[in-house]
Amino acid sequence: MNRVYSFISLVAVGVLFFICNLPVSADDLEVELIENRRIWDRAPHNAFTDLVRWKSRFYCAFREGLGHAGDIGKLRIIASDDGVSWESVGLLSLDGYDLRDASLSIMPDDRLMVLGGAQQSRDGERVTGTVASFSDDGKTFDQPKIVIPAGRWLWRVTWLGDTAYGVSYGTNKNRSKSALLKTSDGVHYETVTDALIAEDGWPTEARVRFDELGRAYCLHRRDGADDGAYFGTASPPYKDWSWHDTGKKFGGPNFLVLPGGSILGAGRLYEGGARTGLVQLNPEDGSMIPVLRLPSGGDTSYPGMVLDDDILWLSYYSSHEGKSSIYLAKIRIPETSDSIKIGNRVELFVDRHLVDSMEGTQLKLHHPTPAETVLKFDKPWEGAFCGYITVIQDEEKFRMYYRGSPKAGGDNSDSEVTCYAESNDGVNWVKPQIGIF
Repeated sequence: MNRVYSFISLVAVGVLFFICNLPVSADDLEVELIENRRIWDRAPHNAFTDLVRWKSRFYCAFREGLGHAGDIGKLRIIASDDGVSWESVGLLSLDGYDLRDASLSIMPDDRLMVLGGAQQSRDGERVTGTVASFSDDGKTFDQPKIVIPAGRWLWRVTWLGDTAYGVSYGTNKNRSKSALLKTSDGVHYETVTDALIAEDGWPTEARVRFDELGRAYCLHRRDGADDGAYFGTASPPYKDWSWHDTGKKFGGPNFLVLPGGSILGAGRLYEGGARTGLVQLNPEDGSMIPVLRLPSGGDTSYPGMVLDDDILWLSYYSSHEGKSSIYLAKIRIPETSDSIKIGNRVELFVDRHLVDSMEGTQLKLHHPTPAETVLKFDKPWEGAFCGYITVIQDEEKFRMYYRGSPKAGGDNSDSEVTCYAESNDGVNWVKPQIGIF
């Protein structure tokens, strides 16, 4: 090694960061209701929706029954090319069960998966399990099959790669805790943690979502004396969660992590009367800020959410016009395409990806400064064929690792060794006697 460059100059490039420590505020998220229309009302009671975009069509699923609960409901699936004209493509039923709260998702093999609650009355109590049905073409659906036995209800799932995650909760016994489950086929489920929320209250409906880095978020309804919804976050493998109480009762919870980093929720709000609304969620403190009230009231909510560019398509049900019917809202969200919200993340500031404009400043690379020879390969185990030098900074010390090889030979030859040197300033280096070889 005849010449090296000052390590300090090289490091300067790697420690220049753009840092934002402020959480995204509610004022940053602007939404606009473009239109709202009733899309289905053929049953006496139409409720509990979900929505997906699959094979260039919208699919909306919901329960049809005589009332909110207590009868034998079926799951209706309707489809549309444009969100205006809808046709029925499926009606799922299971003898002896009230099918409820349809959940739609697209599987890794590009099948449409339908989950739903399967409820029965036993010993004077309603107990609910979960059924699953699948479709290859959106026209024919498998006969619903019980995948979670009555007593635990897997309410919704979200796919991350080849694995779907969802929360199950107790509908009669063991109400004090919920569990996070995962599946690769939609039929067989494995427990990630059996105490997602464990308390004296009753954690119920929950939705899990993921950001582009694989971090998990969960919006979790709670019933009982303490009924403020919880908002939680977790990193892989999603066993340990951090929770905040939003302070607001929230039914039929759903939400999306928007491309800009904001988190937009939808569900039933209760303050000032039951209604379906959009809220902004802050994972830093769990705050829930209402941003839009949809035309709704009475028996209402349980939304499905599909984001297409800067348009949010949102299905929900409501009885504000006298009969519980299915509605579809079209909402503009300019934030998704106009800006990038990084929240409190630390970002490497090396290009203009995060910069809208610059005036009176520029990005400039630090040029290396020649510093002559700082280390000679003069030990018997080093020699002319040393190489592959890596330097890292470990707190106040710089550590250098490299290959020693005193004679020529192919890779992985018997003469190769790993060598180590260290420095306090990146210029003056020593080879300590560490007693291992």
